[in-house]
Order: sequence, then structure tokens, then C-alpha cells
Amino acid sequence: MSAAEAARRAAIIRDAEDDDLEAIRRIYNAAVAETTAIWNEILVDLDDRRRWAATRRALGYPVLVAEIGGEIAGYGSFGDFRAFDGYRHTCEHSVYVGERFRRRGVARALVVELERRAAALGKHAMIAGIEAGNVASIALHTDLGFVEVGRLPQVGRKFDRWLDLVFMEKILGG
Repeated sequence: MSAAEAARRAAIIRDAEDDDLEAIRRIYNAAVAETTAIWNEILVDLDDRRRWAATRRALGYPVLVAEIGGEIAGYGSFGDFRAFDGYRHTCEHSVYVGERFRRRGVARALVVELERRAAALGKHAMIAGIEAGNVASIALHTDLGFVEVGRLPQVGRKFDRWLDLVFMEKILGG
């Protein structure tokens, strides 16, 4: 069994609890400070993550964590793709994994569970917005059945460079 398969099997994917929000904040802030996975530039505090989680939950959307050996390895959620009625059957997901747990199957496990939850809520399509240089995320989504449906050149800026956005989609059914 590969290390990624072992991690995937060892990861417990569950709904986040309030006690998990500090770990979620740390993972989020690391992604803000060190990667182009999030195009925000401002670090957040615990109250921000509390508001974020409360908003997701109030809309009926999950906030999930991947736990390995009692430690939060990553988290994910989804929300409305766009705020117009015609898009109500489409969601966009986000998944972030702590640096020590990357390339071990954690993101895959989170995306698969988010797909299951979205389908159970009657979502028809799931969108992933990925920075074009994030080849690992694009490969993961391709492997999971997502298809590139659009590419927007130079629509974001971070770390003094222009970023391209790749949209990938998976039809969930329903």
C-alpha cells in the first residue's frame, strides 16, 4: 500500500467542531502567506473563522476536517458558485491541507466527501477554481473526474505576479 493510500485510509473525515477552528485558521493562514491556493493576502483571526464556519453551516453547507492521529491535517467546504437563483444547483468547493500532510491523499478524501455531501443536497455540478500553476491540484481534480471548462488569464495578482484561474467542473448528477 502506498503512503498516500495509507494516509487516506488513516484520515478520519468528519464535520468540523468549534475546537477545530484554530487548526483551520492555521492551515488557512499558511496558505495565504505561502501559496497561491488562496488569493487573499490578509491573515485571519479565530473570530473570522468562527464567522466563516457559522455562515457555511447556516446555509446548510458542510465544513469538514481530515484528522490523522488526532491532528487536523486539512479542511474543506463548499458554497454557492454564484448568488443568483439559476446557479442554486452548482457549488464551488475549497480544500486546504497542512504542509506536512500534502501529497498523502488527504485532499482526495476531502473532495470525495464534499462531492457526496453536495450530491445529497441536490447539487448538480461542483466547480473547482484553481491557480493555473497548481499542477498537483489540477492533476488531483482530473483524476477525480473533473474537466477543465475554462481558463481566465491574469485575473488575479499575488506575490508581485499575475495569476491565471482554471475552472474545473464535475457533474454530480441530480
